[in-house]
Amino acid sequence: MTGPRTRRTRSGSPSTGAPDGFAAPEDPQAADAEPDPFSVAQAIVYRQLTAAPKSRLQLARKLAERNIPEPVAEAVLDKFQEVRLINDAEFADMWVRSRAQSRKLAKGALRRELAEKGIDQETAASALEQLTDADEEAAARALVERKLRPGTDLAGPGERDKAVRRLASMLARKGYQPSQAFRIVNEVLDSRQDPDNDRLQSRYP
Repeated sequence: MTGPRTRRTRSGSPSTGAPDGFAAPEDPQAADAEPDPFSVAQAIVYRQLTAAPKSRLQLARKLAERNIPEPVAEAVLDKFQEVRLINDAEFADMWVRSRAQSRKLAKGALRRELAEKGIDQETAASALEQLTDADEEAAARALVERKLRPGTDLAGPGERDKAVRRLASMLARKGYQPSQAFRIVNEVLDSRQDPDNDRLQSRYP
């Protein structure tokens, strides 16, 4: 069986049969054509937002990594922001809820993370209002209880001090203030060493 016939032009060169006004795929000019930066930037932002919510600064950094010209990047980001597909306030609210629940982070750590993502101080403060002091305390206590190794000997020489330092350092990395961290750790260890203490005090004030 023979292949499809190649139509020839008057000059004798093969014709690809491409419709008028369109370059054929093998046309060198088509291969060398530069994609529209605006369309490329839009596609990048769509993909980023589909994967996970992001702040405007995060998206701007991604566009810069892909060598999108800054004026084009700003125009695309403005367009997404106008239709509220980019909203730093909503992003900050979501970030605080998610990280406080999954990572048990305190306000200090959350504030640093929001700043790294380009969230201004006022927007960050508003988002952090949803996390109360009681929420922080409860999260810290839950962390200490979870990290306290079963069977830890707190009565041995220096054992309690080592446990306090280890657990307080863990809370500090989560953004808790040192004084708060040491207080919570000691309170949890006290209850672990003498679980009947509170009950006895309530019976014999």
